[in-house]
Amino acid sequence: MLLKSNVIGEGSQTLIILHGFLGMSDNWKSYAKNISVFDFEVHLIDQRNHGKSFHSDDFSYDLMAKDLKNYLDFNKLKEISLIGHSMGGKTAMQFSSFFPSLVKKLVVVDILPIHYKSDFNGILKSLKSIDLEVIESRKEANEVLEKTIKEESLRGFLLKNLFRNADKKLQFKFNLNVLFNKFNEVESALEIPSPFHGDTLFIKGENSNYINDLDMLKSKKNFPNSNLVSIVNSGHWVHAENPNKFLEVTIKFLKS
Repeated sequence: MLLKSNVIGEGSQTLIILHGFLGMSDNWKSYAKNISVFDFEVHLIDQRNHGKSFHSDDFSYDLMAKDLKNYLDFNKLKEISLIGHSMGGKTAMQFSSFFPSLVKKLVVVDILPIHYKSDFNGILKSLKSIDLEVIESRKEANEVLEKTIKEESLRGFLLKNLFRNADKKLQFKFNLNVLFNKFNEVESALEIPSPFHGDTLFIKGENSNYINDLDMLKSKKNFPNSNLVSIVNSGHWVHAENPNKFLEVTIKFLKS
C-alpha cells in the first residue's frame, strides 16, 4: 500500500520529511512552507499507522523504510534529501542504510539508532483511557488526559489526531491498538546492515536527553560522515520549539 503525503513547493530538489511517533505530516507544514522557497519540493509523509496513511497490524523500522522506498518508486523520485524526527529519524537512518544511492543528504533530529526506554507507553495508556464512544468533543478528551498528562502542549499535540469519521464519530488518526501492542518496536535499536557514508547531520535539542556524547560516538560507526549540531532553547521537538534556528541549520546543511 502507498503512504499518504502532502507535497509543498515545486523546487528542483526533493526533500522528504518523516514525522515522529504519534505525529503526522501536518506537524511539519510550517517548516515545509518556509524551506520550500529555497528550491525544494517537500514531501510530508504520513508513516504507516499514522495520519492519513494505511493501518496495519505489522509495524517495524524495516517495514517503514520499505514503505518509503515504495513511495519513491511510485513517484519516480531518484535522489532525495531526507529529514526524520524521533521515530521518523530511525526510519530515515534505516532507509539510508538499505538504499544509500537514493539519499543525497540525511538529517536526523534528536534520535540515534539505539534502544530507548521512553515514557510513551504511559502516554499510550492515557490515550486508551479515552472512551471514544462516550466523549463528544476534543475538550472532553482533553479533560480525560489532564488526569495523567499535565503538559498542556503535549496534550494538544496528541489531540490533533482526533477527527470525526464518516459516521460523525470521534476517532484517532493513528492506529492506537497496534501502536500500543507494538511499542517495543518503536523503542528498539536499529539493525543496520552496512554504514551509510553519505552526508549526515544529527540535530540535538539543547534541553533533550536523547543524544549524549558516548552514544553519538558509537553511532558514528554507522554514519561515519556525520556531524552533530545542538540547537539552543529547544527540547525533543526541536523544529517546533526553535523553528528559526532549525530552519537556518538545515538550509545550511542541505545547500552545502
